[in-house]
Amino acid sequence: MITIKDQKEIEIMRQAGKILAQIIRELKENVRPGITTNDLDKLAQELIFKYKVKPAFLGYGGFPNVLCTSVNETIVHQTPSDYILKNGDILSLDMGVIYKGYYSDMAITVPVGEISDEAKVLLRITKKALNIAIKKVRPGNTIGDIGNTIQRYVEKRGLNVVKELCGHGIGKELHEDPEILNYGRRKQGETLYKGMTLCLEPMVSMGESKIKKSKDGFGFKTIDGSLSAHYEHTILVTEHGSEVLTSNTNVLE
Repeated sequence: MITIKDQKEIEIMRQAGKILAQIIRELKENVRPGITTNDLDKLAQELIFKYKVKPAFLGYGGFPNVLCTSVNETIVHQTPSDYILKNGDILSLDMGVIYKGYYSDMAITVPVGEISDEAKVLLRITKKALNIAIKKVRPGNTIGDIGNTIQRYVEKRGLNVVKELCGHGIGKELHEDPEILNYGRRKQGETLYKGMTLCLEPMVSMGESKIKKSKDGFGFKTIDGSLSAHYEHTILVTEHGSEVLTSNTNVLE
């Protein structure tokens, strides 16, 4: 069931989003060659304590960490490890927090040191796919309008959207209805209404769109080992458009 949030709930989620965006910004500033993804998870734990929120991912489906750190061909949900980041890697930082009983969820993909021109293009296209999808969020449009916009933009540029994973509603639960595919048909799917809160999260591959499980049992990676990127925002449907709740900084710029 899709939930509509009232003004009190929206204000709590707005604050949750601001806190999460600040945490992601601080994590991004610490990404560099020579540190491990475990180091970043430890920092994420410290920031959760600092900002007095709860981790949304820890224990969710058995997930053992507070932060997802997906490297290169791994798209989402990879557990932190002793892997040492190296120059040329790309790293998805995906995290959620709980504030006063409400969830916020966000992801960015960042370069580690100097990355290839191809990887730069991948990040730019995936980021832009999210930004143009957000512009489709307004009352009267549909979930299909969002997915269609993402798919057309990505495929026109020679890349592929991951079709087996999707965005979602969010609120008192991390994953609520509706599912938000990164492909679809215009005017199809659920209609958007003021007060809905959604997580849009384009996941894009430089190669095939098919995926497989990572060795850690949590992550998903491209089946052909091609690079992938992932960006996500928590979005509120407003009276005339949308508001990005996870944006108190320019972490996606």
